Amino acid sequence: MNIMYLLIPIAIVFSGLAIWGFFWSVNTGQYDDLESPAHSILYDDDEHLIPDDAKPKPLKPQDKTE
Repeated sequence: MNIMYLLIPIAIVFSGLAIWGFFWSVNTGQYDDLESPAHSILYDDDEHLIPDDAKPKPLKPQDKTE
């Protein structure tokens, strides 16, 4: 029973980290464009066939993370 005093706080911390990670990824735009990468792999050798709205957008210098 004493292990529960350790496991419950650890589970709460991990749950909090998972929720924080999800909201961080949504706020930084990770889920903004889910279809372009799927379409661009189909036209890998045929760049001229990719519609302009399906091409991945280049990152701005401030968007890059290290």
